Amino acid sequence: MEPLFFLQNTWYVLLGVLLIGYSILDGFDLGVGCLVPFLAKNDADKRMLFNAIGPFWDGNEVWLLTGGGALFAAFPHVYATVFSGFYLALMLVLFALIFRAVALEFWSYDEKRKKLWEWAFVVGSFLPSLLYGVALGNVVVGIPLNEQMEFTGNFFTLLRPFPLAVGLLGFAAILLQGCTYTVLKTSGLLKEQARKTARIIWSIFMVLLFVTFILAFIFMSGIAGNKLAYVAGLIVLAAWFLTRQSLNNGKDGQAFFMSSVAFAGLWGVVGAIHYPNLVLASNDPALSLTLSNSSSTQLTLTVMLIIALVGMPFVIGYTIYAYTLFKGKVILYSTGHPGK
Repeated sequence: MEPLFFLQNTWYVLLGVLLIGYSILDGFDLGVGCLVPFLAKNDADKRMLFNAIGPFWDGNEVWLLTGGGALFAAFPHVYATVFSGFYLALMLVLFALIFRAVALEFWSYDEKRKKLWEWAFVVGSFLPSLLYGVALGNVVVGIPLNEQMEFTGNFFTLLRPFPLAVGLLGFAAILLQGCTYTVLKTSGLLKEQARKTARIIWSIFMVLLFVTFILAFIFMSGIAGNKLAYVAGLIVLAAWFLTRQSLNNGKDGQAFFMSSVAFAGLWGVVGAIHYPNLVLASNDPALSLTLSNSSSTQLTLTVMLIIALVGMPFVIGYTIYAYTLFKGKVILYSTGHPGK
């Protein structure tokens, strides 16, 4: 195997790992944010939800920053194409994440505008949760590109059936993550409400999964014989089924773990059907951005891999330490900053 080919494939897998890590970790706090109006009946419930994600949400977003940095360094052409072509959508995501962070801080302190900050947090959680999947759906099904690797469509080009279905499926997966995490971290009526909501979203997730798979066979040729995609799909189905069983049996930790496995399985399906493409060109497959035509040099990929092998254990170690430190049910105090 050629060294460059090995490095390109290694970074394809590493990017997948970073995206899976971000989806699972930031997925639950985005899901909690979207579900605040449906789960919380009073300010005490809201404070419990905020406290449940308070110690983790900013650390979770490190995975997104790391993934973006890795994409920029390993596959700069892909980074340039996606970030310029999806500029409006990505700016909406950026501002949503900013207002979400501000809202989480100000909700406890600004009593006069508490409702405003609450809805800023909800909307700031909703927009990324939906738009991430829509963007991914467009990358997978293909976007119009020219010879200079530039996106030639417009904002409405991105609003097609398959990308919207992927967006809704990803949104449902995030909501399920948020529900299972709430069940794991809370108690009492709030926990039971989250459990009931999880069962509803569990059913919606399956419907959307079926619709997305049907649309994938319609809009994407050549995926019917992809064995890895079938294996990943079976993992999604098995984890989806075990999530419901765990919820019914009161195994809260297992329910969250299984919903996370289902989320990871979805990424496995995407990685299997998309390889070796990174951005598919819908107008001409020859213009697609692939591992071979969009990567950095062998030297750059090698240096990055060394840095990743040195740095990633620290990131993983910190993540494990933080989650170990704040494990267990949320204890609600009468006053206090979310997460403190």
